[in-house]
Amino acid sequence: MELKDLNPLLHNELRLKIMAALDSLDDADFVYLKELTKATSGNLSVQISKLEEAGYIKVSRSGEGRGSHTVCRITSAGIHALNEYQQALRSYFSGWGG
Repeated sequence: MELKDLNPLLHNELRLKIMAALDSLDDADFVYLKELTKATSGNLSVQISKLEEAGYIKVSRSGEGRGSHTVCRITSAGIHALNEYQQALRSYFSGWGG
């Protein structure tokens, strides 16, 4: 049996929550993701930036300061990475019997 490596970028609770939410939605704004994940604004912002830098999500920003609006959407690369992560995770549980 082969245990596949888990993507370290997705093997983080908050980033995984963001990706799972975006995988089931067309898009989600920052406020919705903050409420869903119960993350602080700062932590959510950092994790969104990491996912954006990896090309897993596309972030659209409008306005500035307190009036700004941030919307996130999963990319095809993000969908592919999430699917691979799920397959790798399944490899840890398949073939163990039970």
